[in-house]
Amino acid sequence: MSKPAPTNNPDESRLWQPDFVYAALLLAVAIACLTVLSAKTGLLANEYGLGTAGFFIVFALFTITTGFPHPVFGYVSMDRVAQVMSILILGPVDAALVNGIASFIYPWHRLRLGVPFQTVLMAALNNAGLMIFVVLGAGTLYQYLGGAIPVHTLDLGAGLLLLALVVCMQVINDVGMMIFVYLRQGDPLSVFNPFTLVVELLSGAAGIVLAIAFANYTVPEFALILAVLAAGMLVIMKYALMRSRLQNLVDERTEELRVQAEEFERQATHDNLTKLPNRRHADSFLQQQHDRVQDEDHVGVIALADVDHFKRINDNHSHAVGDLVLERVARILRKDCRKTDFVARYGGEEFLLYLPCTNTEQALEVCSQLRLAVQNAGWTDLANGLAVTISFGLAEITGTSLYKDVLNEADTRLYRAKNEGRNRVIAA
Repeated sequence: MSKPAPTNNPDESRLWQPDFVYAALLLAVAIACLTVLSAKTGLLANEYGLGTAGFFIVFALFTITTGFPHPVFGYVSMDRVAQVMSILILGPVDAALVNGIASFIYPWHRLRLGVPFQTVLMAALNNAGLMIFVVLGAGTLYQYLGGAIPVHTLDLGAGLLLLALVVCMQVINDVGMMIFVYLRQGDPLSVFNPFTLVVELLSGAAGIVLAIAFANYTVPEFALILAVLAAGMLVIMKYALMRSRLQNLVDERTEELRVQAEEFERQATHDNLTKLPNRRHADSFLQQQHDRVQDEDHVGVIALADVDHFKRINDNHSHAVGDLVLERVARILRKDCRKTDFVARYGGEEFLLYLPCTNTEQALEVCSQLRLAVQNAGWTDLANGLAVTISFGLAEITGTSLYKDVLNEADTRLYRAKNEGRNRVIAA
C-alpha cells in the first residue's frame, strides 16, 4: 500500500494542517465503521482466536517493512499480502482490526530517525485509517457478493470474486492517497505508477495463495510456503530499492545535463563579463521585435550607447578597471531601465537597448535618466580621479522601416553624440 513519506520540514509537521486533520478524521470514521460492524459479527468470533490475530499483526508488520520509496511520493509496501490473506481467513472485520493495528504501529520507528513526532503521528493516523477502510470496504463487498471465507479452492467464479477484491482494495487505497496528496498541495496523479501497481497486484495474488495454503495444508507445509513467499518478497524489495537508486541516479544525471545545457545556452547568448545578452542574441531578438512591430504596427525605439573615452580609461587606469566600469555600467542600465526594456552588450564598450511600445520622446526621457545615472554613479572607488559618462544614439522602429536601417540610424546619431561633446543623447 502507498503511504505518505516522512518529512523533516517543520511546516509539514505542525498539527491541524489539512492533511493532519484529514488523517485524524479518516481514522475516527474508520473506527466508527469498524465498531458498528463488529457489534453485529463480534471480534475474533470465528474458529481463529487471539493467536491467529497476533500472527497476522506480526505478518502485517513484516509485509509493511518489505517496502521501497514510491518514485514520486511516499512509500510502497507489500502489505497487500497480509491484507488479502487476513480477509480470506479472518473475515473483513477482524482483518481490518489487525491490519489497522499494524499500520498504526509501524511508523513510530521513524522517531529514532529524527522525524518529528507530529509527522509520525500523522502517518500513523492516515495509514491505520486508510488500511481499515481498504480492508473493511473491499472485504465486506467480497463477502456480500458471496466470496468464501476461508478460501479452500480456486475456480473461475472464486477467481473473479478474488480479482474484484484485489482491484477494489487498490481503488480505495489510491483514492485515499490521492486525497491526502491533494491536501498536501501535491499532484494527486503522482500516486499512479505502473511498477508500484504491478507490485501491489502481485502482492494481492500472493495473499490469495497464502490464504488457500493456510486453509488446506498442515502447519509445516504452510510454513514452508510462507517462507518461500517471504523470501520472494525480500528479493522484490531489494530489486525495487536497486531500481529506485538507479532511477535517482538517472534523474540526477538528467538534471545535471539540463543545467549544463542551460549553461551552454547562456554562454552562447550572454556576455561573460556583464552577464547581459550578447550581440548574437541581441540581433536575433531585435529581428523578432522588428517583425512584431511590422505585423502589429507597434512603435519601438533602438538605442545604441557607448562609454565615453573608454580607451583612455583602460590606458590610464588598467584594463581591470575598464572591466569593472563595464560591469557597473551594465548593472546601472539594467537596474534603471524599465522591466519591459531589453539591454545587451553589443560589443566592446557599446551597449544596445530596445524600448518596446515607446516613441522617440519617451525614449529620450528614459535614456537621459540613464545618462545621468551613469554620470552620478560615483566612480572613484574603482580608481582615483575616475569619471565615467555615456552617450546615446536613438532611432525609432516603424512599420515601414528596415531593421538594419534602424540600427544604422541609431549608430549615426551615437557618432554625432560623440562628435558634439559626448555625455549626451541624440534622438534626431
